[in-house]
Amino acid sequence: MATSPILRSIAVFSGSNYGFNPEYIEGARALGREIAKRGLRLVYGGTDKGLMGVMADTVLAEGGEVVGIITRLLFDLGHLHTGLTQYEVTPDMRSRKTRMSESADAFIALPGGLGTFEELFEVATLTQLGEHHKGLACLNIGGFFDPVRSLLNHAVKEGFMKTEHSEMLIFNTDPAALINALERWQAPTVSKWIGSAPDASN
Repeated sequence: MATSPILRSIAVFSGSNYGFNPEYIEGARALGREIAKRGLRLVYGGTDKGLMGVMADTVLAEGGEVVGIITRLLFDLGHLHTGLTQYEVTPDMRSRKTRMSESADAFIALPGGLGTFEELFEVATLTQLGEHHKGLACLNIGGFFDPVRSLLNHAVKEGFMKTEHSEMLIFNTDPAALINALERWQAPTVSKWIGSAPDASN
């Protein structure tokens, strides 16, 4: 097992909408309170929209440090949260994701849409390939990420992923337990490749 870094900052991926279930907002607030309580720095997408804004507002209200990393497009559209401790403007989404990854010791996903899924799976892929050794987790509010867990298990069953890689992603409904698990997390060191090509003559 590779050693993961000591947690000082956590990047959170989340929706720029609120979702239909009020539990999503409450979960974002609960995570924000826990991050601030532990003295961790929040790194996130920098806007005041949706669950992203709720979480940032909560961390700031609790006296925590919040770093926003936002694209030039969103900045020019006026989507920057105006109360942040610090912010960066990047040229595009690719550089935004790179800076978020570089600035964090671990990653948590809240409910969200395409951007959230894409960010989550990108950092998972980097962990699988050994390009970093940082823990990743989903705050599974209202069972939102149950289909993701099922998809990972399905990929294992069908021979596209090893169990060690499907299990490296933490799922929990409680923010404190989730961060505790991230503090103990260790990256798997197995190769991603499974066996050899089947014999086409058989």
